[in-house]
Amino acid sequence: MTNSSISQTSGTSSTFQFAELAKDTVVALMIQATGLVLIYLVQVFLAQWMGKTEYGIYEYVMSWSLLLAIPAELGLPMTVLRLLPEYKVKQEWGKLHGLVRGSWLLALLSSVLLIILATGAILVMNHYHSFVYATPLLFGMGLVLLQTLVRFQQETARAMESILTAFIPSQIIFPILVLCGGFVMLHINNSLTSLSMIGVATLMFLVVVVCQLGLLWQKLNKEFETTTPVYAYREWLGISLILLIQQASFAILSQIDTVMIGSFIGPEAAGIYNAAVKTAAWTSFVLQIVNMVVAPVFTTLYAQGDIEGLQKTVSRVTNWIFFPTLVIALFLLLFTQPILSLFGADFIEGSWSLKILVMGQMINALCGSVAILMIMTGHQKKSLPVVAFCALLNIILNAILIPLFGISGAAIATSFTMIVWNVWLGILVVKYINVRPSILYSLFQSGN
Repeated sequence: MTNSSISQTSGTSSTFQFAELAKDTVVALMIQATGLVLIYLVQVFLAQWMGKTEYGIYEYVMSWSLLLAIPAELGLPMTVLRLLPEYKVKQEWGKLHGLVRGSWLLALLSSVLLIILATGAILVMNHYHSFVYATPLLFGMGLVLLQTLVRFQQETARAMESILTAFIPSQIIFPILVLCGGFVMLHINNSLTSLSMIGVATLMFLVVVVCQLGLLWQKLNKEFETTTPVYAYREWLGISLILLIQQASFAILSQIDTVMIGSFIGPEAAGIYNAAVKTAAWTSFVLQIVNMVVAPVFTTLYAQGDIEGLQKTVSRVTNWIFFPTLVIALFLLLFTQPILSLFGADFIEGSWSLKILVMGQMINALCGSVAILMIMTGHQKKSLPVVAFCALLNIILNAILIPLFGISGAAIATSFTMIVWNVWLGILVVKYINVRPSILYSLFQSGN
């Protein structure tokens, strides 16, 4: 996001420049739309090249690596996103430099420790009860470290208001490299296995990490006043541990269904369900894009005490989120089977799962940017009971509904939990921030 997105006025108030925000949102929209198309194409081609079983194993490992990356992060990526704009407003340059450098090192060390523990656990379990995922999981342990660093560097770039640095390496470069790597492996070996694709993904994540790190280091030293770093670990960890629980809960909501399907039913069902999940992600991508742009702005306006400006910003971006999401959702609901058939004829079995997931995402868009508002205004502790309860609810519902209804049961569990999550957080946003994030308020306000 450009530095001119927020202009200072007299006193402590500020006037938000919606034209600049719209411009930044369009840039983010173009990057994310291109990235989502590329990622979706990767999924389609991998499913066709690998078949539903090998593809299911690959996605099972990727889901586990994403889940394990959450505790490895220690909540530090969101802590940087939360605190860096505040330090910038207060011109606390020592803390700003210390936050970026110290948090990166903590994330690295915690990732290595978690990989050691996870590897030991897998070896012990496989020794006493051999399972099909053991070798792929061991082979994919490096993904935990790399995904942790990618996400940390992505959120740091967002906090520095650099959308290009944040998302081009991970959203554009990575899927292109993975697609090319998979194509090469397919033609060299005349087949594509889950192990070879895990190796390709690991190598390409390493390229992204190095690329991101170089861009971030250059920006940090060029655009922020150089000074001796101040390491306030106690302050950061006090915030990050709360955010860790919240992020872990969100990861459970987004990944545990695929993991539980793979464990309960098998890799074929996991592959089919994952195609539905990746397709349903189109419904939420506008919300994600807008949140990427406005998250630091929420912190800045709230830190300045400009609640009126915050409400105007929230109302404006809620409209930007809801109506495009509605169009995308209707398209997916109307053309469910033709879209899933892109993955292969077997993947049409996920049609009902896709429809259910899309409806859940629509409620997400209707409620607005509730989760990011709670975090970026420093109310993450108040949202902790919500995210913890919803994570537990999601696991319980998946455990009950998957055996009863298969992959459709997982979609019901995830969508219902998502509705509870968003409605509950919306109530907390109104109570504690005095801002109304829902599209219903936005439309009513416009009518007046």
